[in-house]
Amino acid sequence: MLLATWAERSQTLALPFPVFPGAMATAKEVKRLLTWCRPCRSLRGPQCRAFAALVPGVSQVDNNSDFLGKKPHRKHPGILRLPHVRLPQALANAAQLLLLERPFRSVEKQVQALTNYLWSRHLPVEPEELQRRAADLEKKFLESQDSTQTEEKLRGAVLHALRRTTYHWQKLSYNEELSLIYMAARLDGGFAAVFRVFHEIQARVPEFQPQTLMDFGSGTGSVAWAAHSTWGQSLREYVCVDSSAAMLGLAEKLLKGGSESGEPCIPGVFFRQYLPVSPKVQFDVVVSAFALSELPSKADRVEVVQNLWRKTSHFLVLVENGTKAGHRLLMDARNLVLQEKEKSPDLQPGFVFAPCPHELPCPQLTASKSLACSFSQAYHPIPFSWNKKPKEETFSVVILARGSPKETNRWPRITQPVLKRPRHVHCHLCCPDGNMQHAVVTARRHGRDLYRCARVSSWGDLLPVIDPSAVPLSPVEEPTES
Repeated sequence: MLLATWAERSQTLALPFPVFPGAMATAKEVKRLLTWCRPCRSLRGPQCRAFAALVPGVSQVDNNSDFLGKKPHRKHPGILRLPHVRLPQALANAAQLLLLERPFRSVEKQVQALTNYLWSRHLPVEPEELQRRAADLEKKFLESQDSTQTEEKLRGAVLHALRRTTYHWQKLSYNEELSLIYMAARLDGGFAAVFRVFHEIQARVPEFQPQTLMDFGSGTGSVAWAAHSTWGQSLREYVCVDSSAAMLGLAEKLLKGGSESGEPCIPGVFFRQYLPVSPKVQFDVVVSAFALSELPSKADRVEVVQNLWRKTSHFLVLVENGTKAGHRLLMDARNLVLQEKEKSPDLQPGFVFAPCPHELPCPQLTASKSLACSFSQAYHPIPFSWNKKPKEETFSVVILARGSPKETNRWPRITQPVLKRPRHVHCHLCCPDGNMQHAVVTARRHGRDLYRCARVSSWGDLLPVIDPSAVPLSPVEEPTES
């Protein structure tokens, strides 16, 4: 145990000595270890100040609002994670029944293939981008090859190179069989992601009791089930919109316990193939989960996002896969809504409710090495024969809300898994000033409350800190990597 502990510290502090494997170190070696580590325990001065400031202007727990009350640190209000999410039993039973009624060959392989395809999918290439690539290729061929070649051969070479280097996006057409495969592959993970997002709205705005919900690209209807599990007592109308008649039929069967004639488990659910036409029809919550990436062009996505925002009276929830493509798509939608607010201000402007604590450009995209801003939710999958171990759903999300950002707190968001080390915690934070910060929190420099809150927090949580403008702080320095 002694050597294991110092092994962890040596990795964190980059100590210039080897860590001895096993537990067979001699007394002389242990003494050497302790001799090397003694200065680390008494580290003072500039070496520690590099880790002292949590973020510029942020160094202490938000004690002004008595945010803890009588709750323990492990239940501070910034914690939004959930334990392993499980499908409602009625939904899991219906899914199992429907798949058993229509047995497929190699269903496990088909499920895995569809999962991999959906996860690795890119956005369709826009015509302007294709033209730019074609011009670059033509210029390259003219410079490197014989300039006397005919225009027809040059055009053929450019088209051949474009086919080899361009992602070929295709629209998925869901028939009954593919809809069932999609259900087996994505019903549980999609439910877990959306339920986690709804939980954040409920936890941060407990007085919000929606009555109407619209789900664009509803698929198997997992959004309606997640909403009912969250706000079932207040919701009275669920409008599920999907262009696939097969998907709508499957969602309705799931709602009726796997049959076509049973009583629906959730009252007030309506299925449509098109969005409501009237611009006056609004819903308390509007959701698009894993649907924007299925649209064939940027122009279509712009039109859909604008329509969805116009139909939103309180919250617009957009969820996509936790990939760079999914994150970039959501940032485009976020910017579009914020720009619309500037172009046509109304009585209820919009702001970013989550995950960003600001409305500035995403620092993940402007960094030298862009990363996807994504989060993770553990869940228990549908208990098929090949599908029994708990899984993790990685997703990106943007929640846009009507109103003023002053109505909600602006605590930093933890954007990566928290790294816990002896007597200090590493947190990567997206901060209200629009910057990313790597914070190393210690009890001695930041106080016991903040240290304990950081230690029990996890990826996706909010860290309850404020901006004490009266306290001068040194700028944050990133710890150097050895």
